[in-house]
Amino acid sequence: MNHSLGMAIETLVAILLMLTIVYCVMLNKRLTRLKADEHSLKAVIGELITATEIAERALGGLKLAERDVNENLGSQLAAATQMSDQLYKQLGEADNVVRRLSKIAIAARPAASPETAAVPAAKPSSAKAVAAAAEAFSERRRSNGLAA
Repeated sequence: MNHSLGMAIETLVAILLMLTIVYCVMLNKRLTRLKADEHSLKAVIGELITATEIAERALGGLKLAERDVNENLGSQLAAATQMSDQLYKQLGEADNVVRRLSKIAIAARPAASPETAAVPAAKPSSAKAVAAAAEAFSERRRSNGLAA
């Protein structure tokens, strides 16, 4: 029995050694795959870092472009507002000029009476024309000296 017990223990140790060797071979294959995955993972991480740097540079360029566009649009908007104000003032002045011209034209027309309706228009009264012209000049002086 002594001999068979020793043989059983030796067989058991041999079987355990065989299982250990098989497990070590499997573990070696897994470690080899893991190292290969590690290299591919490092390559992917490197590509991600490069892509991130490119994106950061692109964002910086976009921010500069946005700032330039905002400045240009702001200055153009200010210029457009100023021009709009100038046009509004000029329209007001033009309205005043038209009113003055219509006053001059009305003053220069002869008064229509039933007797002169059939007769061709007479020469306008020079006194009325002079008065209308004087009024137009005085209004022009009052409106900051702008010429009619």
